[in-house]
Amino acid sequence: MAAPLLALLCPLPARAYRPFDQTDASVAEAGEVEIELGPLGFVKDGTDRTLVVPSLTLNWGFAEGFELVLEARELLQLGPVGGASRWRIDGAALSVKGVLREGSLQERAGVSVASEVAALLPDPRGGSSGAGAQAALIASRRWTGATVHLDGAVAWARTHRPGVAGGVIVEVHDAWPVRPVAELLVEAERDAPTLFSGLAGAIWRIREDLSFDAGLRRARAGGVSATEVRAGLTWALGVGFPPVRRRS
Repeated sequence: MAAPLLALLCPLPARAYRPFDQTDASVAEAGEVEIELGPLGFVKDGTDRTLVVPSLTLNWGFAEGFELVLEARELLQLGPVGGASRWRIDGAALSVKGVLREGSLQERAGVSVASEVAALLPDPRGGSSGAGAQAALIASRRWTGATVHLDGAVAWARTHRPGVAGGVIVEVHDAWPVRPVAELLVEAERDAPTLFSGLAGAIWRIREDLSFDAGLRRARAGGVSATEVRAGLTWALGVGFPPVRRRS
């Protein structure tokens, strides 16, 4: 049961856009840091219960059109653990993301395209998860009534097996303060069950640099199902390095 559960909890694509497992074709402005915080989440897998306390992603715009992303989440296993530690760090990754083509997400015409290369890091406490690597290509397009993001990735998973992933994110009307969102994701890893997951939720934009989000995710792999509740916020702030250059 452990391998399917890890697949359900830790999808291959790096989390860089709350509350999704996938990301969009945009990056933090140069000289800004985006903090994506999920202070508390909950995962139910059969009789197993796990708290996510917390999940954290830091996106730093270190150059125009590029960001450095550091992310991880800490899991607390509830109930019997059979002598193992209740605490573990999962989903740790360090990645570089860059915009290949400026489009509608950058207030230009057409499709925005970005790429992301990530090092999948092991649990620093010496858990069972290993290291890996991933490369992803992202395409995004914004219209008046909706925004769509397409993600595709290839990876050398933490289990030291090749894997691929692909999916889509749909957001309703970016101008609405509270906009419904949805995500579909499929992952395949050699000698492992294929993962199918879907998420439905909403993003509430308080102001340009602060948003709250919530989502319900359902996933299934190899006959094992999981339900996950997510809630958190995204906050952008200037750090002054490198100097921020606003678009005219």
